[in-house]
Amino acid sequence: MIVYRLACKNEHVFDVWFKDGRACDDQVAGRKVVCPECGSRRVAKAMMAPRVKKSEAALAVAASAPVATSPSEMTPVQMGAALRELRRHVEANCEHVGDRFAEEARKIHKGERERRDIYGEATQAAAEALIDDGIEVNHLPWVPLHDA
Repeated sequence: MIVYRLACKNEHVFDVWFKDGRACDDQVAGRKVVCPECGSRRVAKAMMAPRVKKSEAALAVAASAPVATSPSEMTPVQMGAALRELRRHVEANCEHVGDRFAEEARKIHKGERERRDIYGEATQAAAEALIDDGIEVNHLPWVPLHDA
C-alpha cells in the first residue's frame, strides 16, 4: 500500500491509499477518484514531501513499540486513525448514492446498472433484505474525519 497526495481541479488537496503506483495512475486516469470536498473527478497527483530516513535511535524506539496485528489489539487512537483512513479510502474510490443505496445495490446486482463500488445509507431492514438476497453489503462505522 502507498499513499499519494492528490488535488482536484478546485485545488482541494487530500491523501488516498492505493495498492501501488500503477493503481493510482489507473484510477486517476479513469476518473475513479473523487474529491471528498467537492465531488470532482478531475484529480491529479500533488506535490508530496519525501519520506526522510529516521535516525538509528528513532528506528530502535519504533521497533520496540508494540505493533497492533488486529483491531482488538489497537489503541483507541490507532483505531480512530484506521477508521478515518478507511472513510477517506471509501470516499475517494466509491460513488456516494445517498439514501438510494439499497435500490442501487440491487440494480447493480441484477445487471441493470453498471458494476461499480458504491456507498450510502440504508435502513437496517433494507440492508438485511439485500443480504438475504445474496447481495454483498457491509456496514462501516462512519467516523468524523477530524478529531474535535
